[in-house]
Amino acid sequence: MKHVLAVALAALSLVATPSTAQQAFPTKPIRWLVPYAAGGGSDFLARTIGQRLSTQVGQPVLVDNKPGGNTALAAAEIARAAADGYTVLSADNGTMVFNPALYKSLSYSPAKDLAPVTLMGRFPMILVVGPASDATGARDFIAKAKAKPGGTNFASAGAGSPHHLAMELLKVEAGLFMVHVPYRGAAPALADVVGGQVPAMMVDLAAGAGFIKGGKVRPLAVANPTRLPQLPDVPTFAELGFKNVEAAALVGMVVPAATPPEVIDTLNKQVVAAIRDPAVHQRMVDFGVEPVGNTPAQFAALLQSETARWQKLIRDLKITLD
Repeated sequence: MKHVLAVALAALSLVATPSTAQQAFPTKPIRWLVPYAAGGGSDFLARTIGQRLSTQVGQPVLVDNKPGGNTALAAAEIARAAADGYTVLSADNGTMVFNPALYKSLSYSPAKDLAPVTLMGRFPMILVVGPASDATGARDFIAKAKAKPGGTNFASAGAGSPHHLAMELLKVEAGLFMVHVPYRGAAPALADVVGGQVPAMMVDLAAGAGFIKGGKVRPLAVANPTRLPQLPDVPTFAELGFKNVEAAALVGMVVPAATPPEVIDTLNKQVVAAIRDPAVHQRMVDFGVEPVGNTPAQFAALLQSETARWQKLIRDLKITLD
């Protein structure tokens, strides 16, 4: 009888092992790679959500900034990392959608090397002009730009950035010919829009809120399905007759592709819970981010549709960073 009981207990322990291992995750610090320098939107999300995540799981969450290669440097590192859930990456449109179309040769494959965990937040794009602009609204700005093909410049946070491609989308939808002036980040681009060196740009609210609130730039339209609660008087492009002009910087969490589903599920539940924490949620809204927190399948479906939409635009316009 004792032998039978021992065998039964051993079998039960074997069955329970996967569940126990799943519940135990994480048992050590989580390293969170951010493919930008400290201080930007992706960095803010990682540190804000990571702080709450650390409290929830009882382990340190260490944010590691690894800028370079239009996010490719950090993406390539996460692709080679151990697939155990202890190394995660903040991945945006550039990482997951734009880069494969912008570069002929890429050091990682979003589809093959990376697995989605959740979309953390959206940074909707806003068309803004400097104080010297005489445009009375977005329609007037478009009419003036159309009247002088090639006579209007626009700034961006960098070639291939969501800010750049949002304006390229507007150009296509409105039939405009404007000249792109890329900068190394949204801040210097905004500074030159304020100074009148460049008349306009697409900017996300997180980067542009201070300039908008201070009256240094004027928002003309938002590239969002609905008006932004922070800018209730600014119309959407859809309201103005440009229903396809929707653009946002999307920032999510991804892990190495071979990460076990149960680990991805645990990460998803914990990160979504952190995003839905009232204090974290409010901090994100105040910063200019639309909090999301969806399932891995929902994030994957969004990436698939975004890839089809934006890669066609990039290839049609022959935009390349090689």
